[in-house]
Amino acid sequence: MSYTDWSIKGPDFGSCNCDWGCPCQFNAPPTYGDCRGMAAMHIEEGFFGDVRLDGLNWVSIFAWPGAVHEGGGEKLSIVDIRADAAQRQAILAIQSGAHSEPGATVFDVFASVVDTIHEPLFEAIEFEVDVARRTAVVNVPGLVQSRGTPIRNPVTGAEHHIKITVPEGFEFIEAECGSGTTKTDAAIALDFTDSYGQFAMIHLTPRGPVGA
Repeated sequence: MSYTDWSIKGPDFGSCNCDWGCPCQFNAPPTYGDCRGMAAMHIEEGFFGDVRLDGLNWVSIFAWPGAVHEGGGEKLSIVDIRADAAQRQAILAIQSGAHSEPGATVFDVFASVVDTIHEPLFEAIEFEVDVARRTAVVNVPGLVQSRGTPIRNPVTGAEHHIKITVPEGFEFIEAECGSGTTKTDAAIALDFTDSYGQFAMIHLTPRGPVGA
């Protein structure tokens, strides 16, 4: 297939409505029957063709009426307001999945199960994440408030440390697991507290995660 070459590398935080561990990671049905979630990334290094994307943030909000693979989903993209016109189009092009090899990236896979794409928003995005410590803050004023924290042992209160490794994954190779709390006031409404949170350093290209 013909596509524009691209690469994005940096920390990523995801928060969804499922229980800790997220059944989707194990090809199991979502905890409550539907799937609703948010993902945010800071692009430390990135490009799309000759357009540099270094230093920009993005947030994506998703919802599916059932399991992700059953389709019928909707998506809202929020792109860093600091991005110029070329950078905005580049990030949206990457997220469209049209510049990925079939099944190789989360963007291509999700594009195949999303029916409704809301008009993208261009907003100020506050994003702070420490993957190793399993902490994150995502704030898009008036639209998204999300935080990530470590899972706590119910007896001792100590931080519980657990990872997911997906050697042939289309999103990440390894992710730290934690707890996520997210609320949105946008075209896709999310409202969950201390459910699944995921922290990862990702490096994606049209061919999938680097190292896969």
